[in-house]
Amino acid sequence: MDVIETKRDEKPTVIIVIGMAGSGKTTFMQRINSHLREKGDIPYVLNLDPAVTNLPFEANIDIKKTIDYKSVMKDYNLGPNGAILTSLNLFTTKFDQVLNILEKRAGGVKNVIIDTPGQIEIFTWSASGSIITDSLASTFPTVVAYVVDSVRTESPMTFMSNMLYACSILYKTQLPFVMVFNKTDIVSHERCLEWLRDFEKFQEALMLEEDSYMNSLMNSMSLMLDEFYNQMRVVGVSSVTGAGIPDFFVEVESARKEYFEDYLPQLEKKVAEKKEKEAGEKQAELDALLGDLEVKDR
Repeated sequence: MDVIETKRDEKPTVIIVIGMAGSGKTTFMQRINSHLREKGDIPYVLNLDPAVTNLPFEANIDIKKTIDYKSVMKDYNLGPNGAILTSLNLFTTKFDQVLNILEKRAGGVKNVIIDTPGQIEIFTWSASGSIITDSLASTFPTVVAYVVDSVRTESPMTFMSNMLYACSILYKTQLPFVMVFNKTDIVSHERCLEWLRDFEKFQEALMLEEDSYMNSLMNSMSLMLDEFYNQMRVVGVSSVTGAGIPDFFVEVESARKEYFEDYLPQLEKKVAEKKEKEAGEKQAELDALLGDLEVKDR
């Protein structure tokens, strides 16, 4: 899909919110939605989770209104995860209509926020998730917000698990990335920040763990991810109290600039290379055809 030529200032920032089940992802969506509305900046909201029971915010486009998740499960004889994936696949076939709607509202909307399924792998590693992400990123400045449960990252092992997942998402999407440590009203994210910024502090925490094999593995992984940590945007928030939400949007603005400076030039280069390759293939086919006609004439 070609990048739509529009003035940069007129393009809304698309924030794709990703997080594991129980991380407070949907509550975070509600909080940033409320925050923007309080500022008079009403966002355009998309819900891509067909299995969510109660949506605590009003979505402008809701997959649940288009596809009945339970009917998909019954009609295709699928389990819960299979039904979510199939529902997302069916919705993706019509995603060009969603893009058309977003393009029409580009001038009057500054932010588009998107909630994704709690079964994180269904969106991040599925073909439909890639199509949706790439389609949005080829049209609008797009940022990935990865929501982490601060309560579940007190252990070095669970912390490292989240870091590895964050690294895999960044590698898969190759988009500007903001890591959001949620639930700071329960547990401060300062320990996680310390582990991110100071390798020795993480080593000290590992030494307190009993599993020596896992300690060695975690130690090696942290060394490998050291450069990844240095480039990461990190913010701590509370979806309950609203603490840290303004800081989150400061990081989003920084990520938006990165999109235009780094991601967009690479995308335009890929589009140009693709067009050049297609033109070359067409010319080769034409030359072959002309060669065949010349042989027949002889």
